[in-house]
Amino acid sequence: MMMTKLVSILLAAAVAGCSSQSLPFPVESFDTPTGNKVEIAMIHHGSIALSYKGFHIQIDPVMQMGDTQIDYSAFPKADCILVTHEHGDHLDPAAIDFLSKDGTRVLLNPASREKLGKGEAVSNGDTLRVGPVGIIVVPAYNISEDHLQFHPQGRDNGYILDFDGFRVYVSGDTEDIDEMAGFGPLDVAFLSANQPYTMTTTQCVDAAMTLDPKVLVPYHLSNTDMQEIKNVLDSNDSGIEVLLFEELR
Repeated sequence: MMMTKLVSILLAAAVAGCSSQSLPFPVESFDTPTGNKVEIAMIHHGSIALSYKGFHIQIDPVMQMGDTQIDYSAFPKADCILVTHEHGDHLDPAAIDFLSKDGTRVLLNPASREKLGKGEAVSNGDTLRVGPVGIIVVPAYNISEDHLQFHPQGRDNGYILDFDGFRVYVSGDTEDIDEMAGFGPLDVAFLSANQPYTMTTTQCVDAAMTLDPKVLVPYHLSNTDMQEIKNVLDSNDSGIEVLLFEELR
């Protein structure tokens, strides 16, 4: 797999609704089996954006977290917005409104749909196609006894996106659940790792070993020592390339 790291990319002015300025976020570009490219922007915490064949996806867009403001004006309007669950660092009505256009599909877990009052509710096990992208809705939940109240089983979503055979898993807020054993094969996995809400570094490593993606991106990090995740996987000769981004704290 050929991969080129970009500090920023120019969005093509020929694509309707695109900005001509560079994205102020790190972007990774991946080649798909069909010779096309998937570009993934690392925005902040649990927020990422993906582009494929001129089709633009935003996942958990949030315009402000604490003192951090995220400028979405550099992005084109979204063709699809995915929301994993209704917590404020994942569901932001203002960001959804800002990124939406006529025809934007907003896909959310049922609790987020109820809270937002619009969009399409999708649940664990659903499969659908949106534009050129296949989407599988997978579970995301806590399993540690003292953390069950944060993300109860059956409520929240993770997503597996299929770009003509190039598969990207975005975990949402979850621990290393048994269902991960059936998520592969994966090219890129985004795994949440912050306490007490998602995975410890050890759980993140275990999840990565189970999923066995070609590339791992720890995200939703807060104060997690993400270098520890990379060090352990590297020392165990996992064969998984680990990409680290301070933007995803």
